[in-house]
Amino acid sequence: MNHTFYVYLLTNWNDQVMYIGMTNDLKRRVYQHKNKLVEGFTEKYNVHKLVYYEETSDVKAAIAREKEIKKWRREKKNNLVNSKNPEWKDLSEGWL
Repeated sequence: MNHTFYVYLLTNWNDQVMYIGMTNDLKRRVYQHKNKLVEGFTEKYNVHKLVYYEETSDVKAAIAREKEIKKWRREKKNNLVNSKNPEWKDLSEGWL
């Protein structure tokens, strides 16, 4: 059975706060963030705009990638988003 795992980056309305996460169901997880069903950082800072994601079938690779990106400086994270989404649009727009 094949599974897909996602490493994703969320930000707030003005792109000042960033959150990196990992999930096996990106649409469900983004829904949870947008509706403040996830207690903690994203709820507190209103972080729910999906600006970047990667997918893999290897859960260990996804976990390692999430940890790797979390260690990066903000500039490197910004460059990652800019490489795929230079306008920082909400990639989940129209999903829900």
